[in-house]
Amino acid sequence: MLMRKLLLATTALAFAMAPAFAEPVVIRMVSKDLVSTNPPDVKHIERIEAAMAAKGTEIDIQIVDLPSSGYADALSVMLLSGDIPDLIYFQGGDAKMVEQGILEDLTPWIEKSPNLKAALYPHNAERLANYPYLLYVYPPRMPQPVIRKDWLEKSGLPAPQTVEDYVALFTAIKDGDFDGDGVANTYGVTTADNTNELDSIFNQAFGVTGSWMKNEAGEWVNARITTQERDKIAFYASLREQGLFDPEYITSKFDVKEDKFYTGRAGVIFGSSAEVIDIYGGKMRQVHPGTELVLLAPPGGPAGQGNQAIDVSKEARGFAMSSLSEHKETVMALLDFMASPEGQLLDRLGFEGEEYTKSGDTYTMTDKIATWYARFFASANWTPPTPWMSTAAQASLKQVSDNFKPDNAFVFPADYAADLDATESVYRAWVYKFISGEAGMDQWPAYVAEWEAAGGSRLNEYARTVLK
Repeated sequence: MLMRKLLLATTALAFAMAPAFAEPVVIRMVSKDLVSTNPPDVKHIERIEAAMAAKGTEIDIQIVDLPSSGYADALSVMLLSGDIPDLIYFQGGDAKMVEQGILEDLTPWIEKSPNLKAALYPHNAERLANYPYLLYVYPPRMPQPVIRKDWLEKSGLPAPQTVEDYVALFTAIKDGDFDGDGVANTYGVTTADNTNELDSIFNQAFGVTGSWMKNEAGEWVNARITTQERDKIAFYASLREQGLFDPEYITSKFDVKEDKFYTGRAGVIFGSSAEVIDIYGGKMRQVHPGTELVLLAPPGGPAGQGNQAIDVSKEARGFAMSSLSEHKETVMALLDFMASPEGQLLDRLGFEGEEYTKSGDTYTMTDKIATWYARFFASANWTPPTPWMSTAAQASLKQVSDNFKPDNAFVFPADYAADLDATESVYRAWVYKFISGEAGMDQWPAYVAEWEAAGGSRLNEYARTVLK
């Protein structure tokens, strides 16, 4: 009996002396392609929780599942029903949530989050200054052209530096039968859906310097009705007429565009990011072992050189914090950790033994790294322990950064949405007609008149009240 009492007393003392662990703060998070049914997602979240706990922040990140297909619509329905997670990833539809006061102004939070503040790219800082509700810490997405290195060598030409050089390269590709099928059936360049990818490198060359430009009368007008835009579209039409630009671009989705590149039907395509360029390179090597890609530079033209100006009016996608959250400090602690060197190592490299192996301080990437993607950020100030991207992909990051030019686009009030949609439809329809030959460039005034009647005049008038 004496022994039993002694044991009970010892056990009670032990419990009394045990440290009092705090209950983890529950953070509900919804993000596209992050689901509780995907084991890598769950493992990733669990190790983030463990890493933060080791630093004194007990957090329980609960994934809110939404389908990847139709994500933006499903998210809107969920939020409008009153189910509002603490941390929300948007791919559109955020503006109406701001109008309802659901999203937090991130400005003061980022200011006191040291890792996050240091992780921002210049365009992030400008977008947050204009619209402080969405955070998307990634290099700017700017399509960049690539070509097979062996095809560039077959052309006998140096990498193009001017608009004329690009025409010469496209012509060499078209006439050279580089794929060896005995038929000159390869286009110099192809795109998907529209001409946005061409615009990324030809806008500056033709003097399309921003979304809004001054006309001959000194008035602000949308760049899409300027003489500079007309000259650029005429150039695209000339490429199509010479058989250098794929006329099927208007019906090609991204998978079709890429297939034409791998199968030799197109010599140059555009990658929207460094990761995408690496995917193109990997798939090309599967078809043509030993092949590597070369990044091409934006050309100098009649009016300048550089990448298309980048819209800094707001982030088009990104993370937002609910203004109704009761755990804002913890949400920001999570975001700040993910922007830290430790968080970046977890988020960017995947798992040891799967996406990479490690011997001492040496990291070696495995083939699985090609399919891993960061769930949170790609911090601007993070230096990886070893480069794992191809030369072309790394060069694309530098090229986009070196050519960064902020656009003068701004956010229109909601009651201009119909005008924006209508003018966009008119523009797309006429661009195709000009390029396909259905309309001649002498019909440019008719296009401008239709664009203005569709709401463009109203947009121009509002722009003149914003731009000085």
